[in-house]
Amino acid sequence: MMVSGILITGASGLLGTALISRLSETQDPIIALYHSQHPKQVEPSPSNIRWVKCDILDVDHLTELMQECDRVYHCAGLVSFNPKRRNDLLRINVEGTTNVVNAALTSGVRKLVHVSSVAALGRKRDGQTVVEQVKWDDAANSSFYGWTKYRAELEVWRGIAEGLEAVIVNPVIILGKGDWKTGSSAIFRNAYREFPWYTEGVSGFVDAEDVAEAMRRLMESPISSERFILSSENRSYRSVFSDMAICFGKQPPHRKVRPWMAALVWRWERLKSIFTGEEPLLTKETAETAQQKVNFDTTKIVTALPGFAFKPVKQTIAETCDYYIKHL
Repeated sequence: MMVSGILITGASGLLGTALISRLSETQDPIIALYHSQHPKQVEPSPSNIRWVKCDILDVDHLTELMQECDRVYHCAGLVSFNPKRRNDLLRINVEGTTNVVNAALTSGVRKLVHVSSVAALGRKRDGQTVVEQVKWDDAANSSFYGWTKYRAELEVWRGIAEGLEAVIVNPVIILGKGDWKTGSSAIFRNAYREFPWYTEGVSGFVDAEDVAEAMRRLMESPISSERFILSSENRSYRSVFSDMAICFGKQPPHRKVRPWMAALVWRWERLKSIFTGEEPLLTKETAETAQQKVNFDTTKIVTALPGFAFKPVKQTIAETCDYYIKHL
């Protein structure tokens, strides 16, 4: 019997929430997975959504749930540059993706859209423009997080070789309305707290809603066995953080972090995190990456999806800051 359903891993996260909103008009049943606490109400919340507590390390449970689905969005993953969380990164990003791919193959899932990261392409490429054809190079990425996302991609390609239709998306830094204590959303909290440091580094930034829309369109398309960089604009960290601070009515960052100073700052942040229990605002890995000027080319995705366009970063920042101000 043919099944027609959607399964979303990491459905309660920043991207998963945006994806559910994008899929709100579908008539197909949606199984939304969460890891620990039942998420807050997602708006709009479709009547056909079913929240299920499921650890992606539990391949048997994943396989059971996928029997009801023909499409899977794999959004679950850990973003951390804290060296203390290396084992968690391996388990969640690599082992978890292995389980998702195996469950999809076993259950006969029609198509998988996997959320990777540009970190899997090697973000430490100063002065370069990164495209999808870039190969992994240990020298081009000092990030253990990036290495785990690269390893996860290898599992997806292995699934493709075994007959699974799949597409990989490689978002840059995702901005949006989420828990500003974790992940990329913490950037907004840092701006609100008037984090004083800035670098002249450049990276790509993208709205979570745009990533979700691109994923939805790729799932509905005949495209398979491809990867796509998702980025709205290449902007300096300083300009992005300043826009956030201004929207909050706070002081923009005003202390330039030079390379020799970065080592002092991340060490101070690591020491402070020991006493506060919070993730450090800066780590050795992020300090190195923040000095790089890397641009990302999105020609491939806008060519593959006619009519698709990214929201300007300034608009994303304004909308997100307004959301956080109302929910503080």
